[in-house]
Amino acid sequence: MPARSIKPPRTLPAVDPADREAALALTPVSRETADRLDAFVRLLLERQAVMNLMAASTIPTLWTRHIADSLQLLPLIGEEAKTIVDLGSGGGFPGLVLACALADRPGAVVHLVEATQKKAAFLRETAAALGLPAVVHPERVEDFNRRKTVIPDIITARALAPLSVLLGYVYPLLRKRGRALLAKGQDVEAELTQASISWKITADLVPSRTSPEGRIVVIRGLEARAR
Repeated sequence: MPARSIKPPRTLPAVDPADREAALALTPVSRETADRLDAFVRLLLERQAVMNLMAASTIPTLWTRHIADSLQLLPLIGEEAKTIVDLGSGGGFPGLVLACALADRPGAVVHLVEATQKKAAFLRETAAALGLPAVVHPERVEDFNRRKTVIPDIITARALAPLSVLLGYVYPLLRKRGRALLAKGQDVEAELTQASISWKITADLVPSRTSPEGRIVVIRGLEARAR
């Protein structure tokens, strides 16, 4: 049997050092959190060389495009929330970034739901290496919801699905005082209109700090419409 060929690591674009400073100016964090984020970025780029965790074209602006874009959820999460569920965590945005920021909050846990096994393995290994308060669930969102073992204060999702689909994922997890923070782009108004056919939505739109067209949909109430 011929030996299996091993693909050499890919050559990646360089991260722009000025982009890190711009990101941390947009979304300031403690020195301890910045150190954890630096370590996370190093591990992310090491793994990115052999698998796709993010679009390679975004690497030069990784800090503003992905890190700050995740950190901007912190003020919306607030100071009381302890249990966060991140749906479709992918390379760790926003889930692992939030875990880096919340590592010093007593009792805080970020649950990362990711169905792709290689990505879930990266999330688990990175959380363990950095000592982050994160639990990885290597399964589909539907299966996670079916088990109903976690009652979140906050639900997050980024670039996972159209809003009409995403609300179906969020609905089983929302409790009376829970909120969902869903990052959306320029088509958010059209997505809300389409979603309102099936859902009664109580929501606010918060402008993104990192994208002129971006919005964060803050879901405060959600009911399925009668069919």
